[in-house]
Amino acid sequence: MKTVVAIGAYGAWTAITWLLEGRIQTLLRPDAVADRLLYTSVANVLVGTVLSLVLVREFVAAGFTTREQLGLRSLRRTVSAVIFGGLLGIGLYMFQQPPTADPIVVLNVFAQVLPVSIAELVVCWALVGGSVAALLRHRRLNPTLADGIALVISAVLFGVYHFAHSPPFNTAEMVGSLTVVGIGTGLIYFVGGAFYGALVFHNCMALFGIISSLAVSGQLNTYQEPRVALIATAIVSFVLLVAVERLFVRPPLSSDSGNSRG
Repeated sequence: MKTVVAIGAYGAWTAITWLLEGRIQTLLRPDAVADRLLYTSVANVLVGTVLSLVLVREFVAAGFTTREQLGLRSLRRTVSAVIFGGLLGIGLYMFQQPPTADPIVVLNVFAQVLPVSIAELVVCWALVGGSVAALLRHRRLNPTLADGIALVISAVLFGVYHFAHSPPFNTAEMVGSLTVVGIGTGLIYFVGGAFYGALVFHNCMALFGIISSLAVSGQLNTYQEPRVALIATAIVSFVLLVAVERLFVRPPLSSDSGNSRG
């Protein structure tokens, strides 16, 4: 049942994304400030992050899965994973010979994408992937195989979710490419066991596509000065993520709840 709930939450998040972004092509309209704010606040922060973490909290509290299995580790391990994910992501970005390496442009785009990446990691990997892996482990499947299956499912769902977005991200070719990116994110998340490391890597991987799209549309010059609203929104989204998962995603009070099944 928990896995069904997780997939239902994914469906609701995807539908809301289409309603507030893909349907009216919000991200293709730079002047649509109100629509962008509504999309980010509702689809990514409220539904994709907070409400999805509430479900994750229930799964952990019931003993269905654990913080460690969801990649939520100690501070020391988290910092190491973030550094590794960031260096790997930026390295791959530069390897692709991007339209620009201007640090201000990169910072602005990184900030713009971060609230979306947070929601993607929480929904596709922690909520759905984590629940699938937990269900398979409870059914006595080999943990490595369980994580592998969950990795593939998370990556596919991540790719498919982009059909709810505006062009060029809603094309079959782009969805296929993003599914491959999702495999890379899943390796850090499931194999490395690092939520925040996967998040930073995932966000860095989004830079090339977004910056390339901005270059093609002639909007890249608008990102050459710090965009305070984007950076502030990214900071708020990240602080909210950390606060909710650290304060509310807690293990069960009693080991007796560890018998819960999904």
